[in-house]
Amino acid sequence: MEYFFYCRDAPEGAEIRRAIVEEHWAFMDRYADAMIARGPTLSDDGASMTGSMHMVDLPDAAAAQVFGHDEPFAKAGAYAEIIVRPCTNAMKRTMWEFEGDPDTNQRFLIIGHGKPGMSDIRDGLLEAHRRYFIDRGYQEKFIARGPLWSDDGEDWVGSEFIIELPDRAAVDAFLADEPYTNAGLYEQVEIHRWRFGGRQ
Repeated sequence: MEYFFYCRDAPEGAEIRRAIVEEHWAFMDRYADAMIARGPTLSDDGASMTGSMHMVDLPDAAAAQVFGHDEPFAKAGAYAEIIVRPCTNAMKRTMWEFEGDPDTNQRFLIIGHGKPGMSDIRDGLLEAHRRYFIDRGYQEKFIARGPLWSDDGEDWVGSEFIIELPDRAAVDAFLADEPYTNAGLYEQVEIHRWRFGGRQ
């Protein structure tokens, strides 16, 4: 089963990461074959890290808890919040298969936190949601994307998009006409600068 993790930095997160980065790499090496996408979120100017995102294919919820909470940064208190959600890898590939142009574009992580009880409305808009990506030329700009699910995998609780676009204004334009956004399915939408992660 696929899982989405977003770990939001604590105020002292950067200092903690610097001290134990090799422990983090060693832990992540155990999941190399299961990794779909990974990377840090960044401040608006791209100069500093604000959190960490992973999409990983794992056996079950217990394995997801181990990945999310036994990771060295998490255990050391680098994160103020850890979000763990079952997800679906709608692109059916990993980020390493994405052919982009980071020299002329920026990369963003968008997390749409769904309002409670929106599963049926979301299902009715699913085809329009998919067509929007194709008709507006966004499909080839996605590094990864997919729905987020409740812990039991039954109910839609949000969306995640990792996308390469020229700038923040282009992200706002993407969201402005997106069917789920227009229908008011999201309680909150987070937009983060993002970059590819992995052993440096």
